[in-house]
Amino acid sequence: MSLRRQWKFILVLVIGAIGLICQFGFHTKSLFQIGNLQFPIQAILIDVVGIMMTISLLGEIVSDFKSGRYGVDILAVIAVISTILIGDIWAEWMILVMMTGGQTLEDYATGQADKELRSLLSNSPTIANKIVNSELVSVKVEDLNINDHVLIKPGEQVPVDGKVVSGESSFDQSSLTGESVPVHKNIGDELMSGSINGSVAVEMVVTKKASDSEYQTIVSLVESSQAKPAKFVKMADRYAVPFTIISLVIGIAAWIHSGNPINFAEVMVVASPCPLLIAAPVALVSGMSSMSKHHIIVKSGPTLEKLATAKTFAFDKTGTLTENQLVIDEIVPAKGTSFSQELLLSYATSVEQQSSHIIANSLVDVTDKKLLKPATDIKETTSQGISGIVENHLVKVGKMSFVTEEKAASSVNSTAIYISVDNQYAGYITFKDQVRPESQQTIARLKRQSGAHIMMLTGDHQDVAEKIGKTVGVNDIRYNLLPAQKIEAIKQVPKEKRPVVMTGDGINDAPSLTAADVGIAMGAKGASAASESADAIIMVNDLSKINDAVAISKHTMKVANVDVLTAITIVVIIELIAFTGVVPAFWGAILQEVVDMISISLALLAKTTPKNPAQTGIVEPQK
Repeated sequence: MSLRRQWKFILVLVIGAIGLICQFGFHTKSLFQIGNLQFPIQAILIDVVGIMMTISLLGEIVSDFKSGRYGVDILAVIAVISTILIGDIWAEWMILVMMTGGQTLEDYATGQADKELRSLLSNSPTIANKIVNSELVSVKVEDLNINDHVLIKPGEQVPVDGKVVSGESSFDQSSLTGESVPVHKNIGDELMSGSINGSVAVEMVVTKKASDSEYQTIVSLVESSQAKPAKFVKMADRYAVPFTIISLVIGIAAWIHSGNPINFAEVMVVASPCPLLIAAPVALVSGMSSMSKHHIIVKSGPTLEKLATAKTFAFDKTGTLTENQLVIDEIVPAKGTSFSQELLLSYATSVEQQSSHIIANSLVDVTDKKLLKPATDIKETTSQGISGIVENHLVKVGKMSFVTEEKAASSVNSTAIYISVDNQYAGYITFKDQVRPESQQTIARLKRQSGAHIMMLTGDHQDVAEKIGKTVGVNDIRYNLLPAQKIEAIKQVPKEKRPVVMTGDGINDAPSLTAADVGIAMGAKGASAASESADAIIMVNDLSKINDAVAISKHTMKVANVDVLTAITIVVIIELIAFTGVVPAFWGAILQEVVDMISISLALLAKTTPKNPAQTGIVEPQK
């Protein structure tokens, strides 16, 4: 929340309370008098605050006008000045209360976004194990130079981009590239900063300084996108020009018709834009509350407005459209052998059940426990494979080169393990990333809800990406993308296809979420970098909550628009009554408060669940 606006609101309330005590408690007399004009302390206090608020608001109006925006704030300025000139301090004070109160409420709905990105910055590698004269020396990452040698211990983050010069291990790059399984790195292979080493220490040589490395580039991209947020016009401002013109015409006509400027002031008091200023923020806060009930955290009110009108939805693959959990794709016995699929799976799983490798864990998790057999003499060769004795047969599982020397054995494009029995090549098992069960239905509902264009942006390979895309119903598939290329894909979406909503879950998605008009993070598994960069976070492991978010946003904006139009209609009717001069400024301000209450009551309807949940995709949360 903006402290400046908050203190304005508090100041107005305090001054009003002092004024009430002075006038009705102590019955204070005028401090001084000029002619027939009297200046009691409450009038001086409220007028001084009114003048201060008016000057401040004029500064904001000028700033908005220079940037090409025009709002209803000009009517608030005219209303305050009018009440000062006719000496109706309580009408003036009520206008100030609703004006500053509306601003404070609006800030409350949008003020949480400034706290983001701290987690991403704090997780950036800071210390590296530099090798100096065969000894390890801890140094700051920014002090590493090209050609320095660094040791990456098991489980450690790669501090800067480099190349392996000794050892080999698997590295988890899923948070950077979106690849769903760890990537094996041999001598000569490149390492990206931010990737996580597996179970074997490796030595690397620095090829890029920290400022140019992959992870640090991601941080810079996020900071740059956050520093330049996309501008979005406030909903109430769309009605500003016609409402202002109508109100001024009625006010000037009342002045001319009566020949008395007080009539103009009375119309302007009634024309105060408080209902417009407060209707949208209350509706947005109500919509955010409804989102929270459905396990979706929205950080700012404008997010609802953009989400309701989104024309393009982009999705990361790994961990977003998929579970980021491997399942068996194919079991392929070698040609010319007698091995069945069941026997091949049984032998492979029996040996792998004692391994801690991610593929071994996935294999054991999905295999029927009845197929598991006792395995002895287990020997695991790091980064190569594992062997053991099953039913008196030597079973090897792992890389092709580990299990057999047969030239006829060909490799496959998917993630796979190869099996040999008694040194005879027996076949292979391939794996795929498991598609979320709700992904296909979520995409189909999105198309029905918004008629939006759907994209998939992933760092994974073409064959994997296209298989997942076809399964979930996405036709526009972009693959082999690094974080900067995902941002470029979002930026290239034409204006007529905006706003763009991006959904992801990893560190590699953080810049894309910030670059999109709306970023949605799958935050159930603690994807902190994505969550920190996002405009909205889905707090449960359920992609279909995006359908809820769209439905609630549309309902909220419908309520807000109806509310604003209702407030304008009522205010214009009261203005026409004030035109006759039968509504004094004070009672005009009271009527304004009635309109405000009507606006707030209507806005609270945004907390209700939209009708026809089957059509919108919303499923009520379980009690």
